[in-house]
Amino acid sequence: MIRALYSAASGMTAQQTNVDNIANNLANANTTGYKMRRAQFQDLLYQSLSQPGASAGQQTVVPVGLQLGLGTRAASNEIIFTQGNFSQTDNPLDVVIQGNGFFQVRRPTGDLAYTRAGSFQFDKNGTLVSADGDPLEPAINIPSTAQAVTIAPDGTVSYTQPGQTAVQQAGQIQLAQFQNPAGLNSIGHNLYQPTDASGDPIVANPGGQEGLGTLLQGYTEQSNVSIVQEFINLIIAQRAYEANSKVVKAADEMYQQVNNLSQ
Repeated sequence: MIRALYSAASGMTAQQTNVDNIANNLANANTTGYKMRRAQFQDLLYQSLSQPGASAGQQTVVPVGLQLGLGTRAASNEIIFTQGNFSQTDNPLDVVIQGNGFFQVRRPTGDLAYTRAGSFQFDKNGTLVSADGDPLEPAINIPSTAQAVTIAPDGTVSYTQPGQTAVQQAGQIQLAQFQNPAGLNSIGHNLYQPTDASGDPIVANPGGQEGLGTLLQGYTEQSNVSIVQEFINLIIAQRAYEANSKVVKAADEMYQQVNNLSQ
């Protein structure tokens, strides 16, 4: 019964973590470029009262054995990088990635970070920056007098000047991809940083041979959170938490009966 109490308690703790994860997904249901996380669990150690395959005689072995588990724990919450819906904004500096890849931005610390949020703006120097003011990498600079800024599917940024018909190129947006994007480290502000689990970034032009997606101007990528599915997951987590709490109550009542045997 002591084992049951600890196993049930571990289940309650795991479901609490699950609910925390669901709450974060729902909170970011309208966050541009947000990717949902899915909680994953694993069982804990087992106490072997009878080891499977142990000798039961000179020519026989135990076919099944008797092993009692010690509960569960939250092992990870994997990032699910499915494509979110596109929302038309008609803002020429809003860009979505159709397919795989991440935008590269240079943080104030000098490090590179990666994002799926393509809501860009100009700073005072005409540099294309993210919503937090981090410039794109490689940097894209456009004169303040520029008109009709165009971002092609392959990332080429071009513009025209007043009184001129010739199109001038300001540079090309490059994308990065990772062997294991689920291993990226989330640092907030829609930003990710590489880890040993994700591998080093593979940088190339959009739509190239490396499997990177193409760009679409005038749209933003919405969160890939399914509110309906998250509510279903919330109900399941709540019922699992309730079931574990009933196990705690049942074990407590059994202890009470044992304590009353001497009376």
